[in-house]
Amino acid sequence: MTDGPLRGVRVLELLGIGPEPFAGMLLADLGADVLALRRPGQVPGGGGLERGRPVAGVNLKDAGTADVVRGLLPSVDVLLEGYRPGVAERLGLGPEDCHAINPRLVYGRMTGWGQTGPLAATAGHDINYIAVTGALHAAARAGQPPTPPANLLGDFGGGGMYLVTAVLAALVERARTSTGRVLDVAITDGTTYLASMLYGMHRDGQWRDEAGTNLLDTGAPYYDVYACADGRHVAIGALEPQFFAALADLLGLGPQLREDRDDPARWPALRAAIAAAVLTRTRDEWAALAVGTDACLTPVLTLSEAPRHGQAVARAAFADGMPRLPLGRAAATASAADVVRAWGAPPELAAAVAQWPSTPTR
Repeated sequence: MTDGPLRGVRVLELLGIGPEPFAGMLLADLGADVLALRRPGQVPGGGGLERGRPVAGVNLKDAGTADVVRGLLPSVDVLLEGYRPGVAERLGLGPEDCHAINPRLVYGRMTGWGQTGPLAATAGHDINYIAVTGALHAAARAGQPPTPPANLLGDFGGGGMYLVTAVLAALVERARTSTGRVLDVAITDGTTYLASMLYGMHRDGQWRDEAGTNLLDTGAPYYDVYACADGRHVAIGALEPQFFAALADLLGLGPQLREDRDDPARWPALRAAIAAAVLTRTRDEWAALAVGTDACLTPVLTLSEAPRHGQAVARAAFADGMPRLPLGRAAATASAADVVRAWGAPPELAAAVAQWPSTPTR
């Protein structure tokens, strides 16, 4: 039904919020045939995360509807669920229920805390999950509280991406063993793993717990964001000596300031000099001057501006105003019934699915 490296992989998705629909979207964009099921009362849309596959509204507490879903399982390669621990089991769609029907099924579970542990049954959101991993503490300037990076780090980096990676690995394993697997994927686990380099640096004495004193947390003046003459900002990431030299040339920094880069005691003076230089031009003037250099200076763009940036345009990074995956996947249109027919489901099941209110793929 679609083009892409996962063409022919069939995914049944019990929609959660945030990281789970992101994973479903990514699998669909990679070419999988995905059917998503939304619970009654669940708000549709999800910030655009439900695109790329049909979404059917179903009441899984209804015995007949749950039977139809179970009837689809022999045709499915992957099941994703983003419920709290125990919910899928109460619906008769837990891992044991599903593997009794299809032992080859890759069953991916997406939660914040995981299926076990003292917090497993409690509510939370991205900010809570990344807080306990140490990752949020690392997102702070000296003397200021940590700033959550929207919900990109936990929900989508540590959650959705981790879930997709685990699903792909389990599919490779199944090709070898013909046996499925249950994937207990937690945002806290994934975010902790994402912080591996920081933990390694901390272990080796290269990262301090004091915010804003480290190389990558705005402690270094050549890895920071600076205000321009028009009140907008540029990002500077001139970590290596040769890139810092290019930055110094661009900003017109004197010889003494260039020597100060390796002495943290002189960083305040270097920071002040960089800030003063950046303030002499607008953001777009600096961006134009930096083109073709290795100064590692780029404009900080808004969500409105980013799709029009030359790099995004050249890479066709957006389509219809939304980010796209650059793997050449062709757009597809399908209904929920179309999907299950393509899966080879019995006609009576396809007829039952056709009765579900469905939003087509777009």
